[in-house]
Amino acid sequence: QKSYECGECGKSFSCSSHFSKHRRTHTGEKPFLCLHCGKSFNVSSNLYRHQRAHAAERPGPPAPPARPRGLPYKCEECGKSFRRNKELVTHQRLHTGRLPFQCDHCGKSFSWSSHFDRHQR
Repeated sequence: QKSYECGECGKSFSCSSHFSKHRRTHTGEKPFLCLHCGKSFNVSSNLYRHQRAHAAERPGPPAPPARPRGLPYKCEECGKSFRRNKELVTHQRLHTGRLPFQCDHCGKSFSWSSHFDRHQR
């Protein structure tokens, strides 16, 4: 069975989606966007609950989700879209657990160069 280990705190997950949710506690990423008001959420269930509040404010069918213009690269795991493929590849580390930045001194690995740089200070 595949295991996903958090490079920040060492927690392990057997499910990539659980690992992705956990990583957001470190990155602050909020990939779930309310198209009605622009507020973002770190998990889809919070967005869903928020959207129900909007639905109660106005009668009629909910607005269809719009694909953001100029964002052709879409993450198949969570639906977030990006302007450049490089941004998508970097984002996908949340889902894959890939840790390309390794400290030569202690062996600890990181998903993002900024976290690696902070570790080296």
